[in-house]
Amino acid sequence: MNLSKIEQRIIGCLLEKQTTTPDQYPLSLNALTNACNQKSNRDPVMALSESDVLDVLTQLEQKRIVVCEEGLSGRVSKYQHRFCNSEFGSLQLTEQQRALVCLLLLRGPQTPGELRTRSSRLADFATVGDVETALSELIQQELAMRLPREPGKREARYQHLFGDFEVSEQVSAHSDEPAVNLDELLQEIDQLKQELQTIKRHLGL
Repeated sequence: MNLSKIEQRIIGCLLEKQTTTPDQYPLSLNALTNACNQKSNRDPVMALSESDVLDVLTQLEQKRIVVCEEGLSGRVSKYQHRFCNSEFGSLQLTEQQRALVCLLLLRGPQTPGELRTRSSRLADFATVGDVETALSELIQQELAMRLPREPGKREARYQHLFGDFEVSEQVSAHSDEPAVNLDELLQEIDQLKQELQTIKRHLGL
């Protein structure tokens, strides 16, 4: 499933609202647009119009990831996802896995600690270890990946694998790190050799 940034936001919002405000789910176009443009619990913050959201909803309907319940007799049409845990698709997630995917879709790469803090309304994680276990399960299913730990950071971040992001660049950048360290090591060895030769000459060896 290769989702654009706006598709990720829409799916994330539908997953979130289905759990946090079930009485208002499925969502109208207006409610979904407001959810996409929320300033809290979103990264990046977006400013989508209803027409922007409707265009992408049409694409998601064609992919059969979203279905529209068309309003009758003047009632508003409402949208719901078939992204996961649906009889119409193969993607089946536990409550914890679903919560993590939802957060990663809405906020991008995050650490296990951040995910636990932000997941309180979506699922129960007793410890950060529980988050790491669920993330490992997602990695085994090739639905998420662990990113290289950033310099000065204690925890590595995790990222979902449903979208159009630069995984190859991140992975290649990480794979280049040993080569850089090797170059530095070789330079140090050459420098030590030169210093050793100088000492030998000084000692007449």
